[in-house]
Amino acid sequence: MRTREARVGELPLLQEIERAAGGCFREVGMDEVADDEPFSVAELAAFLGAGLAWVAVDGADRPVAYLVAERVDGALHVEQVSVHPSYARRGVGRSLLECAAARAAAEGVPALTLTTFADVPWNAPYYARCGFRPVPEDALGPGLREVRAREAAHGLDRWPRLVMRRAL
Repeated sequence: MRTREARVGELPLLQEIERAAGGCFREVGMDEVADDEPFSVAELAAFLGAGLAWVAVDGADRPVAYLVAERVDGALHVEQVSVHPSYARRGVGRSLLECAAARAAAEGVPALTLTTFADVPWNAPYYARCGFRPVPEDALGPGLREVRAREAAHGLDRWPRLVMRRAL
């Protein structure tokens, strides 16, 4: 699967991908997560403007997955990665993670970080297979603590969550 930087005109499509991907959370009783609205076009545009928004595209160059990131505590933090369910289990998410890792490494950034649900099979267990390791709460920097606080305020702490890090 080919990856590239996202384009402004594709931002509404990225919202559709996230809504479709979110539906999988219904299968594990997390309807509130499935119903959560994706980033707004303006929020996605900010990631794009920072040069930290990538898509995986099909043969017609149409996005089927995306990843957006931000710089947090000296690492590149994966804020969101969503794969359309019809492209799941094909290595698409991994290709986006590798794209972000390559960008981070090229900039001399030592790691990727992310937050995820601990017990959802396509979340923490998947990221562990991609080389991410849990970060203890007492080892979090101020930026990651702020990320976790925003998530808690949004209600995501109803389910076990954790921060993970992949050294580059």
